Amino acid sequence: MQELHFPKFPFRFKNSENKISIFDCIRKKFVILQPEEWVRQHCVQYLILEKKYPISLINVEKELKVNDLKKRYDIVVFNPDGSIHLIVECKAPQIHINQDTFDQIARYNLTLNATYLMVTNGLNHYYCQMDFKNERYQFLKDIPEYSK
Repeated sequence: MQELHFPKFPFRFKNSENKISIFDCIRKKFVILQPEEWVRQHCVQYLILEKKYPISLINVEKELKVNDLKKRYDIVVFNPDGSIHLIVECKAPQIHINQDTFDQIARYNLTLNATYLMVTNGLNHYYCQMDFKNERYQFLKDIPEYSK
């Protein structure tokens, strides 16, 4: 797999029927290693090991409804009170991040109401903080570390 712009993390791999899987510590199972999954697993490790978010507050690949359409978010980090702190949209490294990507995560956020948004293809990372009062987002250099 391609090297990404994240720190090096220790991953567990398994090869079964000529398919490589990577262990997802959130879902507690091996999942087929696709380019987007490679980015997602790096991002999960980044949130846990670098930003100190508790595993118990992180959710991966769950369904949500946006305008009566079934969608799946990549990563959500909850606040201890159950509200949503952060949504992460992961793309494969070869996918260019553009306005459509931000529109996608913004549509998800109409339902989820996260304070922070992150969009990454593993090579480029973009971070935003929502300004709900003015209905826009402000770009940040990084997302904040977890604070209790």
